[in-house]
Amino acid sequence: MNLFAALLAFNLPSHELPRVVPLAEAALGTQPVSLVAVANPRSPGGPHDFSSEGDYWWPDPKNPAGPYLRRDGETNPANFVAHRRLLFSFARDAGALMAAYDLTHDERFADAAVAQLRVWLVDPATRMNPNLQYAQAIKGVCTGRATGLIDTVHLAEVALGIRALRGAKALDAVTEAAVKDWFRDYLHWLQTHPYGLEESKADNNHGTCWVLQAAAFALLLDDDATLADCRRRFRENLLPQMAPDGGFPRELGRTKPYGYSIFNLDVMCGVAVVLSTPQEDLMKFQLADGRGMIRGVEFLAPFLADKSLWKRAPDVLYWNEWPVRQPALLFGAVAGGREDWLKLWQSLPADPAVEEVRRNFPIRFPTLWHP
Repeated sequence: MNLFAALLAFNLPSHELPRVVPLAEAALGTQPVSLVAVANPRSPGGPHDFSSEGDYWWPDPKNPAGPYLRRDGETNPANFVAHRRLLFSFARDAGALMAAYDLTHDERFADAAVAQLRVWLVDPATRMNPNLQYAQAIKGVCTGRATGLIDTVHLAEVALGIRALRGAKALDAVTEAAVKDWFRDYLHWLQTHPYGLEESKADNNHGTCWVLQAAAFALLLDDDATLADCRRRFRENLLPQMAPDGGFPRELGRTKPYGYSIFNLDVMCGVAVVLSTPQEDLMKFQLADGRGMIRGVEFLAPFLADKSLWKRAPDVLYWNEWPVRQPALLFGAVAGGREDWLKLWQSLPADPAVEEVRRNFPIRFPTLWHP
């Protein structure tokens, strides 16, 4: 039984239907708004260029007009994040609509999802340029960074959801080709630009997010070469991030070790799911020493069930807002046959309201996540 068949055995579509349809109904009344609606006055990019500023960067008290200084884990609310919020709204609404269409085949949901795609990825007047040249800039330091590529991690679910629209009346051949061209161009940028090349080598959550995006885009595009490369990276680059006990030392060393550990595990499980094939379930893959996704979930699940067991320092921000319905629990339950993880997943909040948690929660509609 492959991974998606196992998910069906858990009757995931029936479980998700009463949650997804109301979210999609709400999205029907939402007018798509792309990044061209808001400009970052500090960015040299044009109106179609995504822009953001690094979260943990603040004015220097000794030199307020000079380059910003880093304070890990402490978000500066004055930095520009409007494009990030708009992109999240697009991914949330499009994801809900595509998941609802997949579950119901109600053409209203497909119509609205395609309208969202056209605004963000197709229409010359409103589309986003397929690159992140100006993401996570730092005032007085740089106009963009490789680390900014994490800002589009929510597009992985959009790319996966587009596959659910195949056969919908609204997704005509011209629109589908244009949407694919956008993702093809962005994937090429991720694979060739110095920012993309740097981020692909990161040995923490940034490298994990690069692989998730590349894998999801490649799956949409039937890009077998990229999928093969991502499978190699999963085995050779991502899993070695894990310690023998299943934790992630780079994430545990941060000022928000709980939240970062959750985020990296969720995204890495997403990578394993997207890259699995009928012949190989990467959620069950192990390195020679036993490190694998099941061990990662085994490490973190007790702390998701009972946060009081966490003996490390609490996160400097958003400690009380975690956990939510972490997808690692669902995917781990399927792969490991753990009913306790499935029940825990079902018991946690599915749709967090806190912006920081939503930003680090890129797998919201798990029925879209299958090879």
